[in-house]
Amino acid sequence: MAFVYASALPALAAPCQMKMALEQWPPYVYSKPDGPPSGLDLELAQAIFKEAGCALQLLPELPTARRQRQFELGGLDLLLAASDTAERRKYARFSLAYRYESVSIFTRAANLPRYQNVRSVDALAGTKMALLAPKVGWYGAAYARVQPQLQQAGQLSTFLNFQQGLRMLDAGRADLILGDSAALRHEAREQGIAIAPLPFTVLRAPVHLMLNKSSTTQANLDLLNAAIQRLEKQGVLAEIRSRYGES
Repeated sequence: MAFVYASALPALAAPCQMKMALEQWPPYVYSKPDGPPSGLDLELAQAIFKEAGCALQLLPELPTARRQRQFELGGLDLLLAASDTAERRKYARFSLAYRYESVSIFTRAANLPRYQNVRSVDALAGTKMALLAPKVGWYGAAYARVQPQLQQAGQLSTFLNFQQGLRMLDAGRADLILGDSAALRHEAREQGIAIAPLPFTVLRAPVHLMLNKSSTTQANLDLLNAAIQRLEKQGVLAEIRSRYGES
């Protein structure tokens, strides 16, 4: 089943129409059996598309790797919460930032005292500290730099989603887990696992709407950017972010 969200204009008259696939990534995008898709990023995107007079079609959920592949192949027009990188600019165009993401390393709350002296990702290299991290995604230059060393040393295990990652942490596969701060906290609450962040932030950076360069135009991007600017000025996006505890 596909959902279509658009402006008051008839869908066929919308100056831009884009498709995105849903995912289970609470609190940013998620679906419940008894209700429509929801989440911080989805609400922000819907507000931006409505303000721009564009139509946004929501397609059924796809796994992360497959969704990324479908985007690169032109099967999807839009991905949310994307980091703007030179590699991605080969096949995508990026909107203005619409929120900031925060990436941290967490441990079980009871274990936090033993990691109080760990002040960077680089400090993990050459130790026996084991880390869980998402299999797909960009988590900052510091993590990208140390990731090969951790992999080679056998310190790194990966997971496909935060539900799996927290279960691995709870099972003792590692004492540390890296990922989006809000998503990890949300999933930890769902599973009843008490976690706490190490005393540093791995990454705090803007995220963007990522448009497929082959299926969208610069004019589409201009409409969305203008909408973001108007909604920021009006305080609409800030109000949505604040309801989810984000600034």
